[in-house]
Amino acid sequence: MSRQVVFGTGQVGRHVVEHLVRDGHDVVAVNRTGTGDLPGARVVAGDASDSNFTERVCSGADVVYFCLNAPSYDRWSEQFPPLQHGVLAGAASAGARLVVLDNLYAYGPPHGRDLVETMAPAPTSDKSATRATMTEELLLAHARGHAEIVIGRASDYFGPGTTHSALGESVFGPALAGRTAQVMGDPRQLHSYSYTPDVAAALVNLATAADVTGQIWHLPVAPAQTTTALIDHIFALTGHRPRTFTAGRLTLAAFGLVKPIMREYQHTLYQFTDRWVVDDAKYRARFGGATPLHDGLAATLAWYREDALAPTG
Repeated sequence: MSRQVVFGTGQVGRHVVEHLVRDGHDVVAVNRTGTGDLPGARVVAGDASDSNFTERVCSGADVVYFCLNAPSYDRWSEQFPPLQHGVLAGAASAGARLVVLDNLYAYGPPHGRDLVETMAPAPTSDKSATRATMTEELLLAHARGHAEIVIGRASDYFGPGTTHSALGESVFGPALAGRTAQVMGDPRQLHSYSYTPDVAAALVNLATAADVTGQIWHLPVAPAQTTTALIDHIFALTGHRPRTFTAGRLTLAAFGLVKPIMREYQHTLYQFTDRWVVDDAKYRARFGGATPLHDGLAATLAWYREDALAPTG
C-alpha cells in the first residue's frame, strides 16, 4: 500500500480515487469543499493554489495526481496556472511522482492530421496558449529535477458521472427522454472521445510504470467514429428515434448573449467543426487499448438511467 493524493474529484478524479481505493492504497482526495461520496478515501478541503496547503497534504505521498480544472471557464487562463503551480510544489516537496491530466488544446487546429504526441504546440486562443505554457512548465520542472512528472492527454469525455461534456448530459439525457440531442460543430466529422474509466486507469498505470516520465502520453481512445454515429447508437439503445440540434459559431454567439459561457466554446470550436482524431499508438503499444466504444456508451447510458435526471415534459 502506498499513499496517493488526488487533486480533483470531478469527472475523472473520482474514477482515479475509486480505482486506487480498489487497489488498496491509502488515498487522500482533495477538492474545494471537502465533500463527496468516496468510500475508502479521506476527502480534504483546500485551495490547491496555496503551496503551503499542498505541501502539507502531499507529505508522505508516493504519487500525486493533478485532475483539477479552473472553477470558471471564462477565467480559465487566469485561474488554471496557479492550481498547477501549487500542486507541483506539493509533489516536489514530497518527492512524489506527479501525474497530470491534460487535454488537447495546446495543439491547436490539426488541419486534417491525426493528433500525435510529437506535434508542436500551435495554440490559437488564450485557453490553448495557457495549456501549452502549463505543459512547458511541467516538462521544464521535470528536466531540472524539481519533480518526476508524466502527462496524460485525453480528448472529450464520456462515461458514468460525466455530465459536463460534448458527449454528456446534452446527449444522454435527451436520448433517454426521446428528445433532441444538442451538439456543436459538424457531427459528421470523425471525432475521438475518451471514456473516463479508461482515462483514470491509464493515469494510474502511468503513476508506477518505468520510463514514462518527462513525456506526454495520449491516453487510450477507441477508434474514432462520427458523433452522428455515436448519437444514433445511443438513441438506438433507448429505443427512440435520433434527433439532433447542431450549434455552430453563430448559434453559440447568439446563445452567448443570454448565457455568456457559451461564447467561450467558440475558441476551440475547430475541435468539432473539423476532423479530430487522436493517435494513442504509443500508449496502446505499452499498456493496451481502450474499452470498445459501444460498451462504454452502454455503461454510460446505464448510469444516466440510474443516477442522472433525464429531461422531462
